[in-house]
Amino acid sequence: MPFVPTDPLGIDELLAPEDLAIRDTVRGWAADRVLPHIAGWYESGELPGIRELARELGALGALGMSLEGYGCAGASAVQYGLACLELEAADSGIRSLVSVQGSLAMYAIWKYGSEEQKQRWLPGMAAGELIGCFGLTEPDVGSDPAAMRTYAKRDGTDWVLNGRKMWITNGSVAAVAVVWAQTDEGIRGFAVPTDSAGFCAPEIKHKWSLRASVTSELVMDDVRLPADAVLPGVTGLKGPLGCLSHARYGIIWGAMGAARASFEAALDYARTREQFGRPIGGFQLTQAKLADMALELHKGILLAHHLGRRMDAGTLRPEQISFGKLNNVREAIDICRTARTILGANGISLEYPVMRHATNLESVLTYEGTVEMHQLVLGKALTGLDAFR
Repeated sequence: MPFVPTDPLGIDELLAPEDLAIRDTVRGWAADRVLPHIAGWYESGELPGIRELARELGALGALGMSLEGYGCAGASAVQYGLACLELEAADSGIRSLVSVQGSLAMYAIWKYGSEEQKQRWLPGMAAGELIGCFGLTEPDVGSDPAAMRTYAKRDGTDWVLNGRKMWITNGSVAAVAVVWAQTDEGIRGFAVPTDSAGFCAPEIKHKWSLRASVTSELVMDDVRLPADAVLPGVTGLKGPLGCLSHARYGIIWGAMGAARASFEAALDYARTREQFGRPIGGFQLTQAKLADMALELHKGILLAHHLGRRMDAGTLRPEQISFGKLNNVREAIDICRTARTILGANGISLEYPVMRHATNLESVLTYEGTVEMHQLVLGKALTGLDAFR
């Protein structure tokens, strides 16, 4: 067998034909619909046509991809991961759109919602006709969600919801917001129609990361909800944390997509850019950088594949998800930074994807669990000692 530079470990041989078909379909869609425009979207700090993109992603089966029923594709965890990798190879903002829609908002309703809630929301969300968001992080509460201040109080048979959520992907374009709030019975989740009186979602501007993504604040002032708005299947932090585990799994794959795009840009550049009369890829220091980048990239993909097989087998633990997110996002950022050095001054240009991926990954590094939180999760698992308190 010849050595394949794009697949040096032969990981493709672990994939079934249907896995490869899904990967190639998503890669082709991203090449056609995202890559020609993404530099302009990023520079302008907007994601125009997000509703049309959502419908196209729904037609691909990419929304709620690994969920069963209600119009969802019922794909394997590995297939979902491959889709996340290809979407983030285009841009982290596009993968975030899909992750928040499917792994957070849809998953919360699918896992914890009533049958009526599932029937009301999931088919339209799977088709991309309805966009969802997930409200957990607050302006003053990030890594400690138990300290959230958003509160829902019973008033007769209704609930009255007050609070703020911050850094919410899809918030300004969502039809439904899954909002987590303190109640007298513990933390509960609510499926909140965004046209409810007292609800608004102003978009957050002036971002230098995830610029091709809709990011919002959720503001809830005396939002009155019927009794059937609460997700009946869970009480306590295990609800939102279970959703985050599902979304973090997609990030493990997605980060490797950003890394791959940056590595490939550097490799192509090294083969063609000449200094001192020959391509810079022929110099030892550049080859050392490329070799190290390839090692971490394909080790990360292999780790993602392994965790995907465990998820499909029902044996994947939250600590293993922390292992994957901590490693793959951290290594992806390092790959992007090294790629930038190979491209030199061109590395900061939007003509190339490297700096865009690097700045996006700075957000991916801290959302859905900071580096420190995942280190402490692993530290507790390794020592049996809780360092969170």
